[in-house]
Amino acid sequence: MSKIGKLPIIIPSNVLVDLNDQKINVKGPKGNLSLNFREEIKVEIKNNNIIVSRKSDNKLARSLHGLTRSLIANMVQGVGEGHQKILEIIGVGYKAVKNGDDLVLNVGYSHPVVISKVSGIQIDTSENKIIVSGPDKVSVGEIAARIRRVRPPEPYKGKGIKYLDEVIRRKAGKAVKTIGGGP
Repeated sequence: MSKIGKLPIIIPSNVLVDLNDQKINVKGPKGNLSLNFREEIKVEIKNNNIIVSRKSDNKLARSLHGLTRSLIANMVQGVGEGHQKILEIIGVGYKAVKNGDDLVLNVGYSHPVVISKVSGIQIDTSENKIIVSGPDKVSVGEIAARIRRVRPPEPYKGKGIKYLDEVIRRKAGKAVKTIGGGP
């Protein structure tokens, strides 16, 4: 049995779950999400919990068991509380500004980089931080990765866009040669 797959998903009071054949719909204050899951997986709602189990014990069903449970748990958390990623901009003159629905990044290039708004995802800026939030964990992570990819942090001075909890391994600069010494 999958360690992750056998755990029940507790449905919060502000979330409504609807189950139809091989499709689950989750509605909450942050939005609506739905998932079509494979026929090898069985999903049930019992006592305000979602129980995910597999119909057979073949390799495909075992691999989908924990995955399906994690996807449904992320949906329930997303529509209830929401997901967010925080990015930090490090560098002299580097800044991010909201221009309507778009995010404009000035990060050392000769031109500003514009990131367009994606439906369902909210992007906010404050000082040197960019906050990406929304109900869908995959979309939030994808937009945050796209923003980070504009100027990834470099290992010498640490300049660039990084996740708030990311640790940058720093490298030493050029070694200075000694004067007067030599073979």
